[in-house]
Amino acid sequence: MFSESQKQWTVLGMNTVAFAANFAVWTMFSIIGIRIKQDLGLNDTQFGILVATPILTGSLTRLPLGILTDRFGGRIVFFIQMLLVAIPTYGLAFATDYWHFLVIGLFVGLAGGSFAIGIAYTSAWFDKNRQGTAMGIFGAGNAGAAITNLVAPTIVVAYGWQMVPKVYSMTMLVMAVIFWFLTFDDPQHEARKKSGQHVSLKDQLKPLKEVRVWRFGLYYYFVFGGFVALALWLPKYYVGEYHLDLKTASFITMCFTLPSGVIRALGGWLSDKYGARTINWAVFWVSLVCLFFISYPRTTMVIHGIEGDVDFGIAVGLWPFTILVFLLGIAQGIGKASVYRIIHDYYPDNMGSVGGMVGVIGGLGGFSLPIVFGVASDLIGVRSSCFMVLFALVATCMVLMHIAIKRMEANRGIVIDQSIT
Repeated sequence: MFSESQKQWTVLGMNTVAFAANFAVWTMFSIIGIRIKQDLGLNDTQFGILVATPILTGSLTRLPLGILTDRFGGRIVFFIQMLLVAIPTYGLAFATDYWHFLVIGLFVGLAGGSFAIGIAYTSAWFDKNRQGTAMGIFGAGNAGAAITNLVAPTIVVAYGWQMVPKVYSMTMLVMAVIFWFLTFDDPQHEARKKSGQHVSLKDQLKPLKEVRVWRFGLYYYFVFGGFVALALWLPKYYVGEYHLDLKTASFITMCFTLPSGVIRALGGWLSDKYGARTINWAVFWVSLVCLFFISYPRTTMVIHGIEGDVDFGIAVGLWPFTILVFLLGIAQGIGKASVYRIIHDYYPDNMGSVGGMVGVIGGLGGFSLPIVFGVASDLIGVRSSCFMVLFALVATCMVLMHIAIKRMEANRGIVIDQSIT
């Protein structure tokens, strides 16, 4: 017989592992997509659409999955979701044409919806003082992107890209079974079942009318959407900019994906201790500085000196670039936790709907940004244009946060509590 505390941490652990498995499936196009691009002769825009297609479905399904979780409980919804993901993932191995990959990718994208289920299911088990830490630990499942960076290239080299979705599908089925037997119905859902009272759909969606929900969504668009977009884009960037082979590029990309996923737990703890707004503001500043340097394109200048021409080059080398991307990933990982700590402060009883909606917006960042990266690359002809886009995005977030805080202070006539701003 499990105690309540044991149930809490068992559920949190299984949620995190299940989310990591889903995230690995959700981002597998970052690896197999490079081979598919070569096989089909795709340009950068087509590649961007390819890797972003699963992200679209994973984003759009977050709100309905969050609402379903509030209504039926996270255990059953998570279990069914994993079973449904396994089917199209296996079918991906048999795709041959570009449109095949796009259509099947839409169904594979359901894996990304797991976040809304897990965040609501996790939140239901912990009190307010531990919300940031618990949700941060769950969010560390983002490290599933690093699993793909590590495992998928090895499978591709040894057996071909078609083996990756087959292995992932079987893994997802096993994960679903283990999850079912090692989790429990959450206390809030049990209480609602006994009372027969459930929150209406209208009440669940009511907070979405508030502007701040959409502002929080924009923050998450950068910290999460930007993270997913770079997880998908970086292997290709390393191959093109630094002429690395696929396996090496994927391995180095883990310097971004793995720490960014794992550090999310620390981000939750920091948000509990120092206040979510303080942490968010620091996250944006670190991101802005890192993006300023890595967005500068490789440049060669000729100075016409007195005794002849002097060649002068500016470029971010492989390891300085990797260090800056590592710091960017750390910042985004912490930011992903602090944004959801803010949400819980404002909407503790609507984590499914509000958290789901913010997740939708963040996920749409993971969908739209790779496409924007591809278009920018094709139009401008500069690889670092993807980082220019992110620089502009984080600068916008900072401006809007500053304006919102000043407006709230003026309206209230007081300095607002940093922990809920």
